[in-house]
Amino acid sequence: MSVIKAVVFDWAGTMIDFGCVAPVQALRAVFAAEGAPIGGPDARRDMGRAKRDHVRALLGYPEVRQAWSAAHGRAPDEGDVSRIHDALEPLMREAAMAHSELIAGAAEVARDLKARGVAIGSCTGYTRPMMAPILPLAAAQGYAPSVVICAGETLEGRPSPLMLWKALVELGAWPARACVKVDDAEVGIGEGRAAGAWTVGVSASGNGVGLSAADYAALPAGERRDRVDRSAAGLRAAGADFVIETVADLPGVLDQIDRRVAAGERPGA
Repeated sequence: MSVIKAVVFDWAGTMIDFGCVAPVQALRAVFAAEGAPIGGPDARRDMGRAKRDHVRALLGYPEVRQAWSAAHGRAPDEGDVSRIHDALEPLMREAAMAHSELIAGAAEVARDLKARGVAIGSCTGYTRPMMAPILPLAAAQGYAPSVVICAGETLEGRPSPLMLWKALVELGAWPARACVKVDDAEVGIGEGRAAGAWTVGVSASGNGVGLSAADYAALPAGERRDRVDRSAAGLRAAGADFVIETVADLPGVLDQIDRRVAAGERPGA
């Protein structure tokens, strides 16, 4: 049996929705409806944060504030953050359902963890209503974590450790140095480090590359390698203990973490 107590996964870009496509579509749609359109790179800049925090960050970008002021005759305020967040929720549900396919290897990794006796949890920047339609769709494909912590269920979201700590508390998994956080976003790596867990960044399937599985596969090999390398560099700079391309590569890393935990090593060393 493994000495790892728990693995806590992010969702979009890590276990489902190769390329983290759904939130980009929903965010661009809701901002376009407000007369302040945003590009894909802007939508991805704060990916991984709770969606309310993500909306607030977008409204803080100078180019978005300028477009907003031109459309509305004033600067955005907290009331706008709440209104946009509320409008975003149904768009996110629709987009998330359309991009709910598990990333290749995710179900197999979940089975491997159960065989190792490792608890499985998850946390996400999506709210509970955004996640509601995804959970049964993921379960039907073979992935049903024991714990799901959503944005808004702790006083702060990422990069604070509170969602991850809440997941570990509900799993009864401790110490954090015997647990693992897997995430495609740099802010999620920050969450794992702040919690005191081992961190594994996912470079190819997530926000760093930001392409659907089909578009990713269609890239010329050299460009694909360059984009994955840039994504991996960002995750390492955020402090990831390990970086893999997709969740399918996780078992080999867990073997290494298992040995290091058993030897008394700590994450971030």
